[in-house]
Formats: sequence, C-alpha cells, structure tokens
Amino acid sequence: MTDSPEIPGARDLTLEEKASLTSGADFWTTKAIDRVGVPSIMMTDGPHGLRKQSGGLDHIGLSESVPATCFPPAVGLSASFDPELAERVGEALGIESAIEGVAVILGPGINIKRSPLCGRNFEYMSEDPIVSGVMGSGLVRGIQSKGVGSSLKHFAANNQETDRLRVSSDIDPRPLREIYLRGFERVVRDTQPWTVMCSYNRLNGVYASEDPWLLTTVLRDDWGFEGVVVSDWGAVNDRVEGVPAGLDLEMPSSNGRTDAELVAAVREGRMAESALDAVADRVLDLVRKALARPVVEGPLDVDAHHALAREVAGRSIVLLKNDGVILPLSRGTRVAVIGVFAEVPRYQGAGSSQIIPTRLDTALEEIRALAEGEVAYAPGFTTDGSGDAAALREDAVAVAANAETVVLFLGVPASEESEGFDRHHIDLPAAQLELLDAVVAANPNLVVVLSNGGVVDLTFADRVPAILEGWLLGQAGGGGTADVLYGVVNPSAKLAETIPLRLEDTPAFGNFPGEHGHVRYGEGLLVGYRWYDAKGLDVRYPFGYGMSYTTFDISGASASVDADGDVVVTVSVTNTGQIAGREVVQAYISLPGSSVQRPPRELKSFQSVALEPGETKEITLTLRRGELAYWDIRVERWIVESGTYTVEVGASSRDLRTSATVQVAGDEVNLPISLMSTFDEVLADPNTGPELRAALQSTTGEEDSELIKMMGNFPVGRMDGFPLPRADVEAIVAKGQKG
Repeated sequence: MTDSPEIPGARDLTLEEKASLTSGADFWTTKAIDRVGVPSIMMTDGPHGLRKQSGGLDHIGLSESVPATCFPPAVGLSASFDPELAERVGEALGIESAIEGVAVILGPGINIKRSPLCGRNFEYMSEDPIVSGVMGSGLVRGIQSKGVGSSLKHFAANNQETDRLRVSSDIDPRPLREIYLRGFERVVRDTQPWTVMCSYNRLNGVYASEDPWLLTTVLRDDWGFEGVVVSDWGAVNDRVEGVPAGLDLEMPSSNGRTDAELVAAVREGRMAESALDAVADRVLDLVRKALARPVVEGPLDVDAHHALAREVAGRSIVLLKNDGVILPLSRGTRVAVIGVFAEVPRYQGAGSSQIIPTRLDTALEEIRALAEGEVAYAPGFTTDGSGDAAALREDAVAVAANAETVVLFLGVPASEESEGFDRHHIDLPAAQLELLDAVVAANPNLVVVLSNGGVVDLTFADRVPAILEGWLLGQAGGGGTADVLYGVVNPSAKLAETIPLRLEDTPAFGNFPGEHGHVRYGEGLLVGYRWYDAKGLDVRYPFGYGMSYTTFDISGASASVDADGDVVVTVSVTNTGQIAGREVVQAYISLPGSSVQRPPRELKSFQSVALEPGETKEITLTLRRGELAYWDIRVERWIVESGTYTVEVGASSRDLRTSATVQVAGDEVNLPISLMSTFDEVLADPNTGPELRAALQSTTGEEDSELIKMMGNFPVGRMDGFPLPRADVEAIVAKGQKG
C-alpha cells in the first residue's frame, strides 16, 4: 500500500468528482476516481470485532461476514476500567482489519447510558463520561497504532433506539457539554480518531448530520478535530445542508442522487464550491492515511487473539456477591450447571455489530475442562419459550439437588435487547425467575451467572449467596467465566453503570423515550450515580462496585495542583489478602458551597492496580483541570470555579476510603453589568460593588439590611426610585459598563 501513487487535492478534481468522492460507492466502500488515481477504501462494522462482509456487498450490509475474533462488547470491556487492556484489544482489531484490507473499523461507541432501557447499551461504555472517554481513547489508540482508522460514534446524544432516525434529543447546555459531549471531547483531543460518525437523531431540533454547531464549532473549532465526519448509515437528511455544516462523507451510497444535488447546489449558487472542496480534501486525506499503512500479511494468529479475548472476558466479569466465600469453587466440588446460556452462550449484542467468531467457547465445556469433580447439566429453560417449561424446571431441580454447588446461568435473550429497539422493562424472563425459585429451594448453595447487555432487576439478590455479572463476554466468554468461577482469574471488574433497585428509580424514568419526535433530558446533569447520590436513593449495587477474592486497603490520600493546573492525587493501595489481585482505585471530586448545581461527587480519574499479597503501591491519579470545569451558560465557555475541592478516593462511588482537600484557583468570569443585573450581581462586581454598597448604606443606614437581602435577586433597574433614585442606579451601571 505504501507504493501507491500520490493522491491529488480537491483542486485537481472536477465538480462532479468532488461530489462523487464524498459519498459511498456501495454499502462499505468509498468511490474511486480512476482519472487521477484515487482508489476506493473500505470501512466495516466493529466495534468489538471485525464484521467484513464476505462475497458480494448487499444493499443492507447484513449478510455473512468473514470470521473474526469476537471480543467482549463495550458493556464488558468497560467494566475492566483498564484503558491499557482496551488498547490491547484495539491493537488486535487493527491487526485483523489490516489483514483484511479494511481502512476504517466503525467504533468505538461511547454514548452515555442514560437509561437501562436503551436497546444498544451493550455497545456503549458507561453512564459516566470519564469512563467512556478514557476507555474509548484506549481502543482508538490501539486500532490506529496499526495503521487502521477508527470511527468514534455516535456523535451525539444518540441514547435510545426508539425513533432514532428522527427523534430530537432536547438537552440543556450544561448536561450536553458536561455529560453527553465530554467523553467525545476526551477521545478527540487525546487520540485524533481518523473519523467521527455523526448520529441519526436530531440534537435540539437539528439533525446531527447537518448541524454546523456540532460538527464544526464544537468538533473542529473547539476540540481541534482533524479527521473526517462520516454519517451513520442512512443518517443524512439533506446533504446540501450537511456539507457546509461539516459532513464529509455520506454512507452508504445514494446511487448518485445526493451527488447530483450537490453539483446542482453549487451551480445554482446555493452552496459555495469551497465548502465542497473542504470536505473532499478531508476525504482525500483519509485515503492517504489508509494507503500509508504497511502491508500486513496473514494469516491471523487465531489462537493468540482468542487467548486475549479470554483474558478480557475474565477481566470483564463483576463479582457482585460472595456470601460465605462460596467462590472460588474447589476443583473437586460436585457441580450442577443449570441454564441454557451455559451451553448456548449469549456472547454479543444483536444488530449491525454481530461478529462471526473464529471459535466459540461454552461455559459448560470450559467448566468441565477445569473441574475435577462431577459436572452435571440441565438446560432449565429455553430462550424462545418453546418446550415444556415445567418439565425443564423439574429436571433442573433434580440435578441441583444432587450437587454440592449449583452454577445457574440466567440472562436476557437476544430477542429482548438489540440495536433497533429499546426494552420496556429490566426484568429477567418469568420462566427463568421461576426456575431460580425452584433451584434455590432444592439447593441454596448457589452461584448465579448473568448474561445480559443491559442491567437487569436483581430483586432475588438477597436470596442467593453469590452473583457474577457476566454481561456479554465475546467468543471466549465461556473460558473467562470458568476461570473466574475456579479462581484461575481473580475478579477485578467494576460496574460502569448503576444497578438500581427498580426501573422507576432511574434518572430518565418518565422522560424516556419521549413522544411525538422529542425526548426531553429532564434529569439534566443528574445522570447515573449522580442522580442516585443527589436524591439519596438506595441502589442494588452502586457505580464502580465490584468484589474480589482478596481485600484491599486504600489510604493516605493527598492532593496538590501541578504546573498545568491539574489536581494530582497520591494514595497508597495495599493487597491485604492472601492472593494476587487488582483494585480499581477511583477518585471523585466535589466542591462544597459551589455557586452552580453539582452532583454530590463526580468521578474524575481511576486506575487499575495489580498487587501481590501484602504488596503496597503508591499511585498517582491525575484529575485534569479542564474536566473540573462546568459549562457557564452566561459566557458560553468552560469555567473552573475557585474554591477548596474535596477529593474522595475509594473502591466505588459509595465506598470512599480516604480523602483530601485542595485549593484550586479558578477562572475569572466578567459579566456585563446592565439595568437587568441584580443587586447581588452589581454588588459583586469590582467596578460597581463599592459604589452601590456605599449608596445603599447611605439610604438604608446599614450595609446588610434585611431589605437589601430580600432584594438581592431584583434587577437594579426594575423599580424606579427604590431603594435608590433611578439616576443614581444608571450612573453606577454606566460606570460598570465602562470598567
């Protein structure tokens, strides 16, 4: 690929060629321009494995694909809280893409998990933007280190599947910037993904594919994005509007229809040709990047990538409960494995990201491979409701009664959560819950293993001694599950999303999925754990939570501000148990007495730390100054507020072990003074405050009278002559405007 001819610029192309270049040739490839030596390049679905169509490229892009390693989807990988692990997965994705001649793999997806009902939550990272941004950056770094482009998606506020091609996500400026865009900003600034994929939906009434504020003002001007904005497949509403807004590449092909619309718009003076030149040059630059990649020869090392998938699966499993230290299992324990997911795994999400795996482990086979005692099995239920449920349950109970320990696999069938539709509840199927009741009665020595792409109601948690949240674990998930069950792997994953007590407690309940083409993000900033903490609500398991087979001490936090303005936190972490393990150390920040609404605490940094028994490490966590800022709607920019911040460090959002305070110098905010400024605002202004204070004191006889306190939020020009003559007020305001 490095021997390819020099790629021209947009100035060397005809108007028709420029229009042609900026839309797809078919479902997965860009158009070639043979006259000037511009080749076609291929994009394929990801983001947890390569989905390159085999044979012909069909018109909907959902036919069979070449075998590829299916790694744990984002719902699992994010639970590792380890960007270095994500980077290794990204490197593997890059290698597999390069072998197949793929220029850009479509991922990662980092949209915020606003509601547990979103059908595509399995493809997203977290309810928190820092987790989403840090883990997304790891994947992008890994992919692009192999000369393959990534596509950061879905930009932006694509947080549901219901009416996703038309719905308007109506979001106030602060939550939009601080929650829904912040993760994207982190990835763009840190890694420069080759492409960003704009989403289907409208944002505050404007389609993402034709929003100049989103695609140009924010993405390019504010964040410095240098790559290509590609549409989600079928997301373009009006390409003539989209191109000047910053849309570079429409996918898939429109069979020339929208190319002709662009040409006509330029010739009729409705669109400047310079706008088309800009997007064509960016697409040409993408082609140059793709051609610069050295040739990567196959065949793929299938065994090595499968081993990595197994490692990641083990690192993705969250140990939620382990009463009586029932886990890890002894190799000689007589075990009953129950649940059809143990034999027919649900290992990935449904929809456009489905991978044809190079191989597929089952938990039943891998448990039998590790166990030395008897391992009996009963399916217990079917995922499609077929069969005799009572008979299946009766057989399972008999198997359970004869075992020392039961490992019960439960989960959500693919038919109930997928790209394309949202869930209506978070309950496990009734047949599975009935099976659980019967098995617990027969043998209470029980481990529940969950397979699900979104959180489920765990009302039964108090009745079982052990629970593993297995999410969707990819093609080696069976082996990863067995490794955790038998202690080959010490679980270290944490919840990247809160598990609520009930759906009605969740932040978006009542505002999801909207109606008549609009969904109001009425919870504002209080997304995920921010909501539960602000409301003082109990949860089933909190954000950041996850147990281990060992124990850890986190202590001695100290905090300071470095030369860049970042808050640097040091803390000691000790493995106080008997076996090696990992702890995810989490740093949350708050500002008591803040002048703006804030959640009680917000995650700003984390680190996965490996420790041998008895080992202590002092680690450093950096809380970026820019991520301490809030979006000030008065001046429309990020502001770091001055004050004494509290940094709490611990093992989850509700298990905070040590804290420190740090004084942070803030950004100056100079608001224009006018007759609509309140008394409090004029008093706070350095130019007008002293004069107004003196005038009020001379009128009321005291500086802090009850009258002035009561009128603090009154505009100074609202009441003529009270408490000051209007001429005096106007003179004071004029002084402020000059100052």
